[in-house]
Amino acid sequence: MVVDHVGGRVTSALSPARPGRPMPGCGVPFVLRAKAALLAILLLACASACASGPKRPPDGTLEPDKFLWERGTEELNEKHWLTAREYFRQLMDSYPQSTYRADAKLGLADTFLGEGSLEGNVLAINEYREFLSFYPTHARADYAQYKLGMSHFYQMHGPERDQTETREAIAELTLFVRRYPNSALLEEGRKALRAARDRLSDSEYGIAYFYVRTQKFPPAAVDRFKALLKEDPEYSRRDAVYFHLAQSLMKMQQPAEALPYLDRLVKEFEQSEYLEEAEKLVVTLKADLSKKAKNGSM
Repeated sequence: MVVDHVGGRVTSALSPARPGRPMPGCGVPFVLRAKAALLAILLLACASACASGPKRPPDGTLEPDKFLWERGTEELNEKHWLTAREYFRQLMDSYPQSTYRADAKLGLADTFLGEGSLEGNVLAINEYREFLSFYPTHARADYAQYKLGMSHFYQMHGPERDQTETREAIAELTLFVRRYPNSALLEEGRKALRAARDRLSDSEYGIAYFYVRTQKFPPAAVDRFKALLKEDPEYSRRDAVYFHLAQSLMKMQQPAEALPYLDRLVKEFEQSEYLEEAEKLVVTLKADLSKKAKNGSM
């Protein structure tokens, strides 16, 4: 199961009484109102106890560990993170030899991840790592590795900020793709890995483009762009890299080295905001280089 966090909010619909009219309940005898209030308090306390008390299977349950697993899974699917967590914890604490214990540990991790908080992500990462350490050959080890990667993925920052979590996501998702090529989650893992790599490359691209925009350090831009292409040759926005790298080389009076990057842009991208200009530059550069070659041979 893949857990998605959806936040919810409950608001009050109470409205103030109209001026000149008694507040609701003012005509009710005090004793009756007091009893009603006491009953409401008792009902609320009972509900709270039911929600937060230990989740134990009913007496006489034939498979109590299965009962806890099924109830925990139901609550997990309903995104009732705390209640689901109590069922899974009860199973793990009370039935250490249960065949459902490994799944309960994964369920516990999912409840933390589902909360969507920083603390929850940290706890989820710990649970997924422990699962992989305790059950490396389990049938759901691929799921644990995938979710471990996604726990870091959900914490990635924008390209202009620290990329530590991005690098962690790349490392864990790369391991997932390599270790579990037959996983049902493989396609989702590859998409997330590509997105994480793009995020890291966006960060590098932003630094290189700064040099282009300021027009002060073409060599620095060239070095950054080349390093980006070497590190991430499948970068989704490499058309921009090709184009600005070629422009930087042209400013450095190196048209022969710029031409291959423009050629790659034209060949690899059917649609790009740089395509039309790149095609024109290819024609111009080839003509200039051909002219220079002829003049040089005369």
